[in-house]
Amino acid sequence: MKSKSSVKLYNLIFPIWLLWLIPLTWFVVLPANFLVDTLVVILTMKALKMSNIKVYYKKIIWKVWGFGFLADFIGTIAMFVPNLIDFDYNGDMGRWWYDNLSNPVSYHPYTSVYAVLWISLCVLLTAFLIYLFNYKISFRKLDMEDQYKQKIALSIAIFTAPYLFFLPTNWFY
Repeated sequence: MKSKSSVKLYNLIFPIWLLWLIPLTWFVVLPANFLVDTLVVILTMKALKMSNIKVYYKKIIWKVWGFGFLADFIGTIAMFVPNLIDFDYNGDMGRWWYDNLSNPVSYHPYTSVYAVLWISLCVLLTAFLIYLFNYKISFRKLDMEDQYKQKIALSIAIFTAPYLFFLPTNWFY
């Protein structure tokens, strides 16, 4: 029977280990995120039939992009929490925790309903933070109607939430 400590090094969440092990990944992730944020902001503004899109875009895009990364980082930490809680692996609770949360969240979430629920909560937390950061901080000084700020922040939160958290990490090794 494996001890929990022999497994601990392998319980790493997808975005963190990929960016850490393959630093060149940053050269793809950063511009890709910027492009997605740009598309969501511009398309949402166009759908809302706003004028001065270019002016608003220039004022907010860097904040939207940066706060998106901050929210993703917080969500990634939340994803990692099941690995930080240490139970005796040989005990009933330790085996249950490992089999239903720490291992599935890290490797193959669809083997446990608890892992899917945990990941869903992490994605929702991150989406909420994306909304909150953008609505309360990124858009704070914009001369724009509040309803537009709310709709744009909600659109960004929905379309840029980290759905990759649901991707089974075991597909990559």
